[in-house]
Amino acid sequence: MIFVICGPTGVGKSSLSEAYLKMQPAYIVNGDAFQCYKEMNIGTAKISEELINDGNHFLFDIASVDNEYTIYEYQKDLRNILDKLSKDKTKDILIVGGSGLYLKSALYDFSFSENKKVDLSAFEKMSDEELHSYLKTIDPQQAEKIHFHNRKRVLRAIEIYLVNGENKTSLESKQEHKLLYDVHFIGLSKDSREELYKLIDERVDQMFKDGLVDEVKNLIKSHNPSLRAFQAIGYKELISYFEGKISLDEAKDLIKKNSRHYAKRQYTYFNHQMNVRWFNSPQEALQYMKEVKGNETI
Repeated sequence: MIFVICGPTGVGKSSLSEAYLKMQPAYIVNGDAFQCYKEMNIGTAKISEELINDGNHFLFDIASVDNEYTIYEYQKDLRNILDKLSKDKTKDILIVGGSGLYLKSALYDFSFSENKKVDLSAFEKMSDEELHSYLKTIDPQQAEKIHFHNRKRVLRAIEIYLVNGENKTSLESKQEHKLLYDVHFIGLSKDSREELYKLIDERVDQMFKDGLVDEVKNLIKSHNPSLRAFQAIGYKELISYFEGKISLDEAKDLIKKNSRHYAKRQYTYFNHQMNVRWFNSPQEALQYMKEVKGNETI
């Protein structure tokens, strides 16, 4: 049986998966776009190295920030992993993460023409407004959907057009959005937006206590700070701090703000793109998973 544990950042997805693993044999597969990078740990809230190497966890720490791990590669790797792990009928599979587009690309009938690389350097120098204006000329429907400050998604839509010679809207219209696997989507949320935001703020505070500043400082000593992996929340803001553009307090506040905005977008995406059953507590989610599994020992 395959469960997808999804939902906004900071809500306890990894904790739920580990709780399930203690009660039922299962494989856990990463569903986060940045936990695949070996060098990014604290800022991605990655599980411990001990867990990653226990033989039950997959698609963690499989790439370096110097080599961008694309959505195309994730699609291919997740599908291969599912085909392999599904042969073991003694264990369930839990796909855990909040990267909705990555999950949908692999679990649904998304197809990519090929994994071409294009030079985006000219676009990366543009302002958010300039990028969004360009996107309007090549894909007005996507420009309508994507906020101009969501730089990563705007760049991705432009990249899709440059790679395929066809915009994202046109490509998506040719797909049936058909689920390829028999999966159950388990969504974690909170009773109120305020409760979720409080959790996110506390999580950011804990990341700072755990050494996030030093993690980013050491990363940019040995890696180019303009790498696309460093556009992740928690990293891009601290890079701005180290570049002298903002203060440390401003960087911390910005991480909290951007994390809250991201959580809102995640919830909206999962709610509209996938058939998610939502729960406000891990206990409720575990009980539902038990009922689906039909196994009273859980």
